[in-house]
Amino acid sequence: MKNKYILFFVLIFSTSLFAQYKTSTIKIGNFKPGATDIGFMIGYESGRAIDRHFDIGWSVDWFHKSYIDQALVTEFDNYNGYFNSSLNELRATTNLHSIPVLFNMTAKFPMMPRFSSYVTGGIGAEALFIFFRNYENPNEDEFDLAFDFNWRIGVGIAYQLGRYSDIVFEVNYHEATPSWTYELNDPRVGRTKILERQFDMSGLMARVGFKFFY
Repeated sequence: MKNKYILFFVLIFSTSLFAQYKTSTIKIGNFKPGATDIGFMIGYESGRAIDRHFDIGWSVDWFHKSYIDQALVTEFDNYNGYFNSSLNELRATTNLHSIPVLFNMTAKFPMMPRFSSYVTGGIGAEALFIFFRNYENPNEDEFDLAFDFNWRIGVGIAYQLGRYSDIVFEVNYHEATPSWTYELNDPRVGRTKILERQFDMSGLMARVGFKFFY
């Protein structure tokens, strides 16, 4: 009976040690959302171990891309009749800054000495900072902000560099579609049009990172 009590306190003590185990990870790589071409993405993730094989935490990322929104070019062509106009392409020039923030959970699976695999998933919100051209004065920039719910799921491999550091390789699928509306009123066309701009920020990301334990 005494041995059972000793074992119980050892297990409780071990669990409390894992609960105090924290991590910080810096990740860099490429992201290909539906709205734009592939671009650079950087992120930071903070985690806390629940036990040896399960972590919870939060993350924040930054993705930036300047591009011509071809869907918007088509909308302008249909609205004002200037088909394939370079002016409409200038009007559709867009500069995006995407900042997703997520709550994450990660399950880890040891494979061999120094190597482990993991499955990760997250849910949160995404802020999209949009710099776009004024319709009547395309050389002038305007700004708007869009939000959306997001989620992410991925798999990865971690290699133990040292006692307190890993290098990780990760592939994720990210889902989000922020949108906003604005009004076009061109007196030469003689009608008003309400445009809803949807930004498909869903796609695959591949990143490498350094994970630190403390």
